[in-house]
Amino acid sequence: MTYYSGATGGGVRRPRGVHLVGSVPLADNAAVFSEVGSKLGKHLRRMPDGETGKRSSWIRWQFPLFAATPQFEEAPPEDGGIYREGAPRRLQIRDGAPINEVEMPDLGYRDAAIGSYELFARLKEEGAIAKRVRFQVSLPTPLAVIHGRFIPRDQEAVEGAYEKKLLEELDGIVAAVPSDQLAIQWDTAVEFSLLEGILDSFVTDPEVSVPERLIRLGNRVPEGVQLGYHLCYGDLGHRHFVEPADTSKLVMVANAVTAGLGRPLHWLHMPVPRDRTDEAYFAPLRGMELRSETEFYLGLVHLTGGIEATKARIAGAQAVIGGNFGVATECGLGRRNPETIPELLAIHARVADPI
Repeated sequence: MTYYSGATGGGVRRPRGVHLVGSVPLADNAAVFSEVGSKLGKHLRRMPDGETGKRSSWIRWQFPLFAATPQFEEAPPEDGGIYREGAPRRLQIRDGAPINEVEMPDLGYRDAAIGSYELFARLKEEGAIAKRVRFQVSLPTPLAVIHGRFIPRDQEAVEGAYEKKLLEELDGIVAAVPSDQLAIQWDTAVEFSLLEGILDSFVTDPEVSVPERLIRLGNRVPEGVQLGYHLCYGDLGHRHFVEPADTSKLVMVANAVTAGLGRPLHWLHMPVPRDRTDEAYFAPLRGMELRSETEFYLGLVHLTGGIEATKARIAGAQAVIGGNFGVATECGLGRRNPETIPELLAIHARVADPI
C-alpha cells in the first residue's frame, strides 16, 4: 500500500504525469487524438476519444433510450434532481409492466469504443500515439444514469436492468480491444450527492452501498485491462452540486474501494475546487491508503487563474502529501467552449513532468 503521511519538504515540484477524465469538446475523435497527442502525448499513460458529438453531455444521450422503452412512461411532475432548475421530467415503470422482462436497447458505449479504437490503433501503428499509451473508455455508473431520470420508487429495479445491459456492452468492448491496449474508468459523480445527503434515493446506507457498487463494477473488468475511477462532485454550469468541505468523503470511498477490489487498481482521480489552495481541503488525504500500482491524480487544473493559480493548488496538495500525484481537470471538458481547450491542455503540460 502507498500511505500518504505528510509533505516531503522542498518547494513546489512538478507533479508526475497527466490524466484526462474523458470528454474533450472537439469536432470528432480524430481531432481529439491529434490535439491531445500533440499537446500532452509525453505526459499521458492513457488517452480517451473525447466522447464527442452526442456523448459530450456525459449521460444525457442515454435518456432518449428510456423514453423509447415500452415498459417506461412519464411520471407526474415533481420536484427533484441534483440541479433543480431545468431538471428533466422523471419516468416510472408503467403499471403492470414486468421489469424483469425489460430489454434495454443498445446503449451505444460498445459501438463508440470499437469505432474509436480502430482509429486509435492505426494512429499508434503510425507513431502518432506513443506505444505505452492505452485506449481509455470512461463509463458511467448505472446508479448515476438512472437516478435523475426515474422516480425513487422504481430506481432500484431499473438500475439492475441498466447495469445488466451496460456490463454486456463492457464485455463487448473487452472482446474487441486487446487487453494490453485497454483501460476502463468508472465515472462516479451522483454517488457523492447521496453521500452528501442532498438527493432523495432508495439507497439507505450510501457509505456502505456506494463502495459496494463500485467494487462490483471494478471487479467486472478483467485483469489485464487497466482499471480506474473518476470521483466527482459534478460540473454542470462549471459548479458542483455541493462544494465539498474537504476530501474526507473522497478518501472514504477511495479506501473502501481499494480494500475491497479483488484485482489491481491502476489509477484514482479526485476533484479540487478552483478556490481551494488551503491545506485543510487536502488534509484527509493523509489517511488515504492506495496500493503500490495505483496512480493518483488531482483535478486541480482550472482555466481560472491560469498557471499561477494551478501552481498554488499544487503547492497546497504537496504541503500535505508531497509530490506523489499527477494532474488533471476536476471533470471532463465536454461542457466547455472548444476555444478554451488548447490553453487548458497547455497548462497541464507546463505544470507536469513528462512520463
